[in-house]
Amino acid sequence: MKYNFRLFWRTFYRSFFDSKNTTARLTRKRIIFLALFYLVWPIGGLIHWFCFALDDILFPAYKNHPIEKPLFILGNLRSGSTFLHRLLSRDTETFTSLTTWDIYLTPSVTQKKFTQLIARLDNKFLSGTLHKLLYKFDAATLGKIKIHPISFFQPEEDENIHLHIWDGYFVTFLFPFMDEMPNYQHFDEALSPAHKKRIMTFYRSMIQRHMYANGKKYFVAKNPAFSAKIETLAEFFPEARIIYLARNPLDMLPSTISWINYARRQFTDPGEGFFYIDEIVDMTQHWYSHPLQYLDAHPSPRHLIMKYDDLIQRPETVIRAFYEQFGYPDKPGLPVIIDQAVKETLTFNSDHAYSYESMGFTREQIVAMYPEVFKRFNFETREPFVESELVKVERKN
Repeated sequence: MKYNFRLFWRTFYRSFFDSKNTTARLTRKRIIFLALFYLVWPIGGLIHWFCFALDDILFPAYKNHPIEKPLFILGNLRSGSTFLHRLLSRDTETFTSLTTWDIYLTPSVTQKKFTQLIARLDNKFLSGTLHKLLYKFDAATLGKIKIHPISFFQPEEDENIHLHIWDGYFVTFLFPFMDEMPNYQHFDEALSPAHKKRIMTFYRSMIQRHMYANGKKYFVAKNPAFSAKIETLAEFFPEARIIYLARNPLDMLPSTISWINYARRQFTDPGEGFFYIDEIVDMTQHWYSHPLQYLDAHPSPRHLIMKYDDLIQRPETVIRAFYEQFGYPDKPGLPVIIDQAVKETLTFNSDHAYSYESMGFTREQIVAMYPEVFKRFNFETREPFVESELVKVERKN
């Protein structure tokens, strides 16, 4: 496992000495974030890497732990992947996922085993007091974030795990210096074979550690960023099941622009308005075309292309169908799991509003940017209704 020290240094240097006229300019908010980050993150990183080394000594068997029929949910951001991911993660008899806690606090086997021991002692001697306090802290901190429901105990997008080697797309949310970044948005095509291997070897080892420590059978992850690395994903996980979710660009694009701006504003203070428009348009176009081209060229019962609307409108039918298709055991309690997930989604209120008009787009522009997507999935272009001359005459009479 190799840490991208060069990128870590460049993001450090740019943050303090070359951030003028960027979205990560040195405002009071940015300075506070940087002070906290560089106080906490390096120390945490040293602890994690020490525990990674302990894994090799104490639990070397994790390296050979099988990853059987892992399920990866791809697609553009804001296309329903979080909903599907968290719904499937409720089926705990079948699936396991990396939670926020797993990603940021206990990525190693050693740390997982230690916290599992603490949890058992807490239940036995303290009646779960530590657990209750942690839930209260979780609600008072992560529970206030309104990107989507975030919690230490909820499954999260495990592209975040690459922060531990400082080599992945989520680095751009903390340090949006895109001219310094490898082109993660075009991963398969832009990165060298050696670079791709370093990143994916680390990712695979993180999944093996998680599954070894938790003893679950099937791993499920949602990673929109894997849309750019679908070829490499298939190479490293030959048994992978892949679901690609497609949403109408008229909904996906403004939601993605809003989401990325909201997320990066947690760590920066760029000023009023929406930023990163060109970057996001290029990324979303590629995250439609590249994975769909790969899936078309590699037809397989292990792959499924799905419309967002189908998932939202008839989730039970869709999920039962791909359980059977992918060889996962069907659960009698699936309707209850789906009902709980739908209710959770309906009760969550996001606090970031958006419209494509406020971002400088027209409906016609968005349709023109994604012509093949609208054609392939028969998405509505939502053309304004124009009354015919005959109707107008009839109304007058």
